[in-house]
Amino acid sequence: MKDNNSSSVGTLTAPEGGWHRYVAIGDSFTEGMCDAHPSEPETFVGWADRLAGHLAAVSSEPFSYANLAVRGRLLHDVTHRQLPLALDLQPDLVSIVGGGNDILRPRADIDALAEELEAAVSTIRATGADVLLATPSDPAAAPVIRHVRGRHAVYSAHIWSIARRHGCAVIDQWGARMLLDWRLWAPDRIHLTTEGHRRIALAAYAALGYDPGDAEWSTPLPPAPPARRRDRLRDDSQWLHEYVGPWVQRRIQGRSSGDGRTAKRPALQLWESEHRG
Repeated sequence: MKDNNSSSVGTLTAPEGGWHRYVAIGDSFTEGMCDAHPSEPETFVGWADRLAGHLAAVSSEPFSYANLAVRGRLLHDVTHRQLPLALDLQPDLVSIVGGGNDILRPRADIDALAEELEAAVSTIRATGADVLLATPSDPAAAPVIRHVRGRHAVYSAHIWSIARRHGCAVIDQWGARMLLDWRLWAPDRIHLTTEGHRRIALAAYAALGYDPGDAEWSTPLPPAPPARRRDRLRDDSQWLHEYVGPWVQRRIQGRSSGDGRTAKRPALQLWESEHRG
């Protein structure tokens, strides 16, 4: 296991020659929801695919990448189903991001989620692989979801503590001021746009010890003109009808958006720098 104690909390020092086998596990965030693939209509790109492209560009050996994330998955699915499959691929870098779907549930136990995440991180680190985590974003301005802001904050604190204890890199979404701009979020207000995913990929790349080479990646967009109250009410009504209603209906019926879906990239495949976007 590489010693990363010299790194600041939440960042790693990249190994000489870079990483060569990266596996991403998680839910819709890591699957890349709302970042449409230009040539595969049923597939999303997402920050993890883009990060893999950046890592391929600096790897001294052929670079391989797999993405086992599936939308709608709870943390237990990530740690008990995806993680064993990920470790079978013998990665030297694993990103694990989960818990967001759990936090939205009324009886979520944030401390228990953190314990489960830490156990998974410990298992990964015991193989010698490095780990990339991500905090939740700050939902202070988000309708409905802002009511679980305290849960997001506690879970973020846990993630930073886990990173410190195990030498992990962290994508700091909570502190990313750029994400307070709704123009980086898709119409469902849960997932990022293509530009949002591009920026998070660069945030991840920086957390792994590299220079993103884009001085503006973390800079908020220029201020937008203030929206008229009538337009805001119309947009909120449309959002409730198109996204919140179906989400509530799935919860009542015990269904998930990921039912019947499998990982988009279940096996390691050679990945080129052209995929970074």
